[in-house]
Amino acid sequence: MKIVVGLSGGVDSSVAAYLLQKQGHEVVALFMRNWNDASVTLEDECPWIEDSNDALMVAQKLGIPYQVIDMSELYKEKIVDYMFAEYEKGRTPNPDVLCNREVKFDVFMKTALSLGADKVATGHYARVESTFDENGKEIFHLLAGKDNNKDQSYFLCQLNQDQLSKALFPIGELTKPEVREIAKEIGLVTADKKDSQGLCFIGKVSLPTFLQQQLKPKEGEIVEIFNDFDGFYTEKPEFSSKLEELEFLSRKIKYQKTDGKVIGKHQGAHYFTIGQSKGLGIGGHKESCFIISRDMETNTIYVGEGKNFPGLFRSALKIEPSEIHWVREDLRLKNGESMNVQARIRYRQTLENATLYQFEEGLFIEFENPQSAIAEGQFAAWYLDEELIGSGVIS
Repeated sequence: MKIVVGLSGGVDSSVAAYLLQKQGHEVVALFMRNWNDASVTLEDECPWIEDSNDALMVAQKLGIPYQVIDMSELYKEKIVDYMFAEYEKGRTPNPDVLCNREVKFDVFMKTALSLGADKVATGHYARVESTFDENGKEIFHLLAGKDNNKDQSYFLCQLNQDQLSKALFPIGELTKPEVREIAKEIGLVTADKKDSQGLCFIGKVSLPTFLQQQLKPKEGEIVEIFNDFDGFYTEKPEFSSKLEELEFLSRKIKYQKTDGKVIGKHQGAHYFTIGQSKGLGIGGHKESCFIISRDMETNTIYVGEGKNFPGLFRSALKIEPSEIHWVREDLRLKNGESMNVQARIRYRQTLENATLYQFEEGLFIEFENPQSAIAEGQFAAWYLDEELIGSGVIS
């Protein structure tokens, strides 16, 4: 097969290319130049230049064709502008999930296929398998990577069947130490290269500095809530239906300044996210204070002391109908149906037991145990055993 590898300049995609070559495939390396603004990255040099040089050296070592494609305008439009807009609304987007959906497995994949590729491979720690249903239709399964510490299936949670049919993840069966060992054995320049940090393909970015490029500072108050009267109930109220109960459990609590005490100032609620404790400049507490709510209209941040503060926790979340995505369309729930799953609301979070409930009003996820810092705009992903079957944006 002719396979295009998205060579990023890191060790994972380097080893992915080597493994495919070793299997006898015709391998072509493509490096994506994505958006970069040196004024907000923390490196001294432009990170994409260093990465592209490393990718070129890997391609030369393996003796495979190498090409750079400039996707900076697309990336800025699809990812960067979207991020600014979401933070301005008081939401917390995940650029890595969007990068995979909008760039790597959309425009990049189409570019690779136009070059005659049969498949597109990346260095993700995930796996794809397929089975056939009773009608002979091939069903593709997105599975977690074998390395529990590096499983990246969450970042691929918005892919569809067509994208998975063309995708390969050659290192999905390996652990990170095994990948580095292979790179060392064959003398790849990326063998000891550190994993990239920060936003997908932008480099290590100071998020507040990044956001300040477009979102202007606006001073507001930090209010500490002491008695979380509305956020915590020892007994649930009576509900007339499961939908009413789920709407209640997934609601965003509306605090008032009179519910607590002003303890500080901030430079813009849009620079922060639910569950954040760093960067608030709050002292005089035994434990750190965590953001439990943001009022974008009044530019007020509400905090509670300690990681176990009740206002940090919710036992359910809602996904609007337009934001529900099923990787496995054949498993999509109809209105009134439910399904026991495991779910996570952020990368690297341990999978939690949960139940999906589908209603005309949206999809609800009710967790067995209340979850901390459920942030609007993030992606929730749900699994059956090790297979990721769907995801959606938290409302």
